Amino acid sequence: MNEPESKYLENPSHLSRYTHERLLAQRESDERFEQDLPPDWLKLLQEELPKLVPFLQKKCGVQFQGRILEIGSGSAWFSAELSKLPRVVEIMATDFSPRVLKEHAPKVFAILKAKTAKITRMPADFHQLTFHDNHFDFVVCSGVLHDATNIVQVLREAKRVLKPGGSIVAIREPVWPLVKIKSRTKALEQLLSKGINERFYTLSDYQEFFRQASIPMVSHRVNTSTGFRYYVDKMVNGLTHARYAFVAAKKSPTRAPRPKASTATPQSRG
Repeated sequence: MNEPESKYLENPSHLSRYTHERLLAQRESDERFEQDLPPDWLKLLQEELPKLVPFLQKKCGVQFQGRILEIGSGSAWFSAELSKLPRVVEIMATDFSPRVLKEHAPKVFAILKAKTAKITRMPADFHQLTFHDNHFDFVVCSGVLHDATNIVQVLREAKRVLKPGGSIVAIREPVWPLVKIKSRTKALEQLLSKGINERFYTLSDYQEFFRQASIPMVSHRVNTSTGFRYYVDKMVNGLTHARYAFVAAKKSPTRAPRPKASTATPQSRG
């Protein structure tokens, strides 16, 4: 029996003042959307990315469940993988590009065998979400915070729509390693030569963004390698490259302690 198709919701007025329509037009006209998935992306999609959800569960203690919002989802591979978890009941995959949600996400869902009945796709700007307060159990994203015009604003919006006790989980953000100058210059030159204008921040920068958004964050070193490669990556992570998962929990409101019951003996009336 075939899996029901993921639902798509129109949202024509989804852009905020932070996202210029020129950026949307540039994204929508990206030539990469005119072709099938490139072989390098397909290999990453099938072999490497599916390792990240089990890593988050086993190594970071993240237990995905309930209602999940993915911001800046692109083709929504993260939503596809999360949909397979039995305790996840609903996923809202959002991106500021309607085209990538309509045309590319369904291809990724098919490749990853997603439980598409759980997934709804809708255009949305992560700077100004249209969802109610305290609505989601998790807000997740993969490699998108660094693209935000205002990262703190994005984190504040994510915090707003989270239920008390819910978590933000951010992975695959480009983070500057400790080895500077040559490695950084080379990395930027390679990206710019491909027409990719990435923003890189240090781990301290990300910690400060979460601090300003008033949501405590814990960073976890990401290592999904096996065998000898695992130990090599463990030693150099943060030095020659930097791979982290950011997990931030929204605090539950503290309740005022109840007054203690009086233990005094009632006085008898004369």
